[in-house]
Formats: sequence, C-alpha cells, structure tokens
Amino acid sequence: MSSMQLIWIIVGIIVLLVIVGILSALGRRRGRVSAVHQQAADRQQAATLRTAARDTELDARESQASAAGTSAEAEQAEIDAERLRIEAEEHRTAASAQTEESTRARRHADAIDPDVDRKNDGDA
Repeated sequence: MSSMQLIWIIVGIIVLLVIVGILSALGRRRGRVSAVHQQAADRQQAATLRTAARDTELDARESQASAAGTSAEAEQAEIDAERLRIEAEEHRTAASAQTEESTRARRHADAIDPDVDRKNDGDA
C-alpha cells in the first residue's frame, strides 16, 4: 500500500467520523427540539386539566350550596308543618269545646222546656 492510499484511507475515515459526528449532533438536536415540543404540549395539557379540575370543583361547591339551601327549605317546611299541626289541634280543641257547650245548652233548654219528653233522657 502506498502512502497516497494510506492518506486517502485516513481522509476517508476522518470524513466518515465527521459525517457520523454531524448526524449524531443533528439527532441530539432533534431530540432536544422534540423534548421541548413535548414539554410545551405537556404544559398545555396540564393547564387544560387544571382548568377542568377547577370547573369541576366549582360545580361541586355549587351543588353543595344548592343541597344546603334545599335542606334549609325542607327544615322550614317541617317547622311550618309542626305549626299547622299545633294550629289544627287548637282548632279541634276549640271545636270540641263548642260542641260540648252546644250540647250543654241543648240539654239545659230541654230541661227547662215543659214540652220535652223526659222519659228518653237515658239516650242523651
């Protein structure tokens, strides 16, 4: 092998190493660019997920507030119903007293009326 051939082989190896180095550098650069793009996409997705989570949390808080309001309305309805039960009992008591008074008045009227037959007093 001549020295010229040896030089060409060394130059070829050097050129080959330079090409491999360039390709390797380009590959790493693409990897970094791809990683940067992936990070940007991940940031965007994380922001979207945070927004969705915040919206869901607000919806949950709104539902809880609505449930509390409905519970308060139900409790108020129970209080109103209790008041109405008490009022109904008072009306029943008053009606019973009126009935008793009416019965006493009728008996007293019957007792003083000379035309009333007193033989059937056991029924009344």
